[in-house]
Amino acid sequence: MQPLRKGRYLARLAETSDDLRATQRLRWLCFVARNGAADDGAQLDADALDAECRHMLVEDGTTGQLACCFRFLPLDGGRDIARSYSAQFYDLSALESFDAPMLEVGRFCVHPSMRDPDIIRTAWAALTRLVEESGVQMLFGCSSFIGTEPEAHADAFAVLRARHLAPGRWWPRIKAPNVFRFARALLPGQPDPRRAMAAMPPLLRSYLALGGWVSDHAVVDPALRTMHVFTGVEIGAIPAARRRLLLTAAS
Repeated sequence: MQPLRKGRYLARLAETSDDLRATQRLRWLCFVARNGAADDGAQLDADALDAECRHMLVEDGTTGQLACCFRFLPLDGGRDIARSYSAQFYDLSALESFDAPMLEVGRFCVHPSMRDPDIIRTAWAALTRLVEESGVQMLFGCSSFIGTEPEAHADAFAVLRARHLAPGRWWPRIKAPNVFRFARALLPGQPDPRRAMAAMPPLLRSYLALGGWVSDHAVVDPALRTMHVFTGVEIGAIPAARRRLLLTAAS
């Protein structure tokens, strides 16, 4: 993919070891530092899958600062889904029959000191271009909620259970030892949809707006102090008007 400039931001693929290190540093700041970990200025978030993935950087074109990053793993189809990060935590055997290119998106993060919504818009434009250039027919990954207490996410989980569960043919089943099942009632009454959407991770909100769906349970990650849900978006099911907006932004 060629670099994509939207306003002051530039999205480009990592090309060097320094690029990769910059993304790993930003990931550490976003996912680990928030838990109070000591920082010597060189801490990184890295794992073995980094070597198999490509990495996208969104930089401030005026300062060169890395504003956002994510990694992605292209798969020829569902038969390769065991290679994915998500397959460590979810039984994805139902998706093995998906017979078209897929893209796992992970470690999506925005610099904690930067709040410009154009950052995420630029990242989505780059992701859209990747999808179009590669013929991808499904995006998937894990969407994380900060905190490991289900009660803190009660409204969000109730709305996901009521409106956004995966189609039966692609149903992600339980694999991880520590999960919270959405069928367990946490609220005495109906969830507050507005509060629920406000509590959703920004990336998950974007996925749901595209017709995305989730697993019926959240996996508890005590190391990062998060709870994450498997999330899928079938490209062919994205509403036409929203698809046009994405394609315009990616042009």
